[in-house]
Amino acid sequence: MDTSLSPEEQAIADRIEELRVELGDELLILGHHYQRDSIVQHADFLGDSFMLSQKAAESDAKYIVFCGVHFMAESADILTSDEQVVVLPNMRAGCSMADMATLTEVESAWTTLLEEAGLDDPIDRDDPTAVAGSGEKFLVPVTYMNSSADLKDFVGRHGGIVCTSSNAQGVLNWAFERAGKDGAVLFFPDQHLGRNTGNAMGISLDLMPTWTPGIGAMGELKGSRIILWHGFCSVHKRFTPEQIVDFRSRHPEGIVVVHPECPIETVEASDANGSTQYIRNFVGQQASGSSIAIGTEINMVARLADEHPDKHIECLDSEICPCSTMYMIHPAYLMDVLERIVDGEKPNQIQVPPAIQEGSLWALERMLSIKK
Repeated sequence: MDTSLSPEEQAIADRIEELRVELGDELLILGHHYQRDSIVQHADFLGDSFMLSQKAAESDAKYIVFCGVHFMAESADILTSDEQVVVLPNMRAGCSMADMATLTEVESAWTTLLEEAGLDDPIDRDDPTAVAGSGEKFLVPVTYMNSSADLKDFVGRHGGIVCTSSNAQGVLNWAFERAGKDGAVLFFPDQHLGRNTGNAMGISLDLMPTWTPGIGAMGELKGSRIILWHGFCSVHKRFTPEQIVDFRSRHPEGIVVVHPECPIETVEASDANGSTQYIRNFVGQQASGSSIAIGTEINMVARLADEHPDKHIECLDSEICPCSTMYMIHPAYLMDVLERIVDGEKPNQIQVPPAIQEGSLWALERMLSIKK
């Protein structure tokens, strides 16, 4: 029993565990690192979106309850069989970054970008599952996992691929091979992950213009290597170089690690950057007594601090709030959907239409074939 819980919270936690036992191997609960502890304690697997996508793809469970946000559950539905049921405890749990790129906007921009950049669409019209070879001048679309299923479908049908913050560099290498030496990548919806990854690969900032729907390009499209969509994470954009300076003034030997969704100035001022799983591993590798500032969602930072009492761990932004959409997954919602599953329902089922699943699956399978 967790003595930090109220009697009501403990009753909910106990009931969730009873329902888990009742459902047995038919149930798989996936939890993202950004979930609150009262959700994480019930997860069969805790990880970032890439790891959880792999777990969904590998699972034989009849019911996959995804404690994350909508686009993650969509990906799980795409990667699992028709007999499996993917459930999102709260249907309102979305992602503001994912909403910054819609299919209508991307389709409209695609034609303009091809024309203004002087590039071709890489898809083989006679075989949609094929991707054109290197040596040409193609614009290859790459969408971050934080995007809707219809955008993954668009990417898949245009010879592109999905990435996560864990494998973004490997995915970009894949995309550049297919784009050709004079081709480019369209990266959406998060400009910061694309810019930081490209910068780490030695691509100069002037070769990574930003595209904003309704406004156009900030920078030269012709000759560019990565065209960045204008989107961003509202949590990670809060972390600044000034916060890093403040932390180091208080902890001169301190270490700073941030997520690559942070602005490039913040990433360059830090000691390390990487996915949520990378950050978790990085913290674990630091010596006892280390002082570490972390630039990512507060639930994960607080959990790491609890897990490593021998280290001083703090969030770069002392006033940051939890990711508001991740926070919509409350234990009461998890208990409710499990109760309804036991009663024979398929509550809050996430179902991606077959027509959209097809192209999305091509894009996701290309991603899963890349090791890092």
